[in-house]
Amino acid sequence: MASVLHLAPHPDDEVLGAGATLLGLRAHGHRVVNLACSLGRAPERRERRRAELVDACERAGFELVVLERDGLDATARGIVEREGVDLVIAPDPEDAHPAHAEVAAAARRVVEATGARLWTWGLWRDLARPTLYCGFDEERLAQLQHVLAAHRGELERNDFAELLRARAIAARVLGAERVFGLGAARRPEPYAELLADGGPPRVLDLADP
Repeated sequence: MASVLHLAPHPDDEVLGAGATLLGLRAHGHRVVNLACSLGRAPERRERRRAELVDACERAGFELVVLERDGLDATARGIVEREGVDLVIAPDPEDAHPAHAEVAAAARRVVEATGARLWTWGLWRDLARPTLYCGFDEERLAQLQHVLAAHRGELERNDFAELLRARAIAARVLGAERVFGLGAARRPEPYAELLADGGPPRVLDLADP
């Protein structure tokens, strides 16, 4: 079984970024550690987000580590080395959000130092070259919505539940051609998530990532 470290710039990125992939890995018995890199600055918001994040990770079956102070590189590298992490999943460097770019840069430094593999996702901007196609079904979407529902305060601020479904449909409609090239046959799953690893295009086998 693999050990996976996910770097989440904010609470809720553990489900909005690559949630279907992470839940799929967990469902196949792989260990998933979610490192929350920030809870925000306002004290009252931090406590609310921490409570929601704990609830979300319990629903997902992820282990949770919250970065309490500066030192993202050291914390992430420590988890990779101490826990024998095989795979790091993080936002793409071009994800068009400054916090996401900062976390993406840290992820690259960590994998360069440790030799772990890196998969990236895009939320605020589509991936330039997705190479990994993760299809999923209605049951997995319902699981994602259940995890996302724990972030009650964030859902009051924005309709991320609608975004989750819309992105999954768009990735399914466009994903096969984006990953495998123009003219590629559509995949049978009703939803999809796209990631990148710099390697050849492939359909993710979550049992053996």
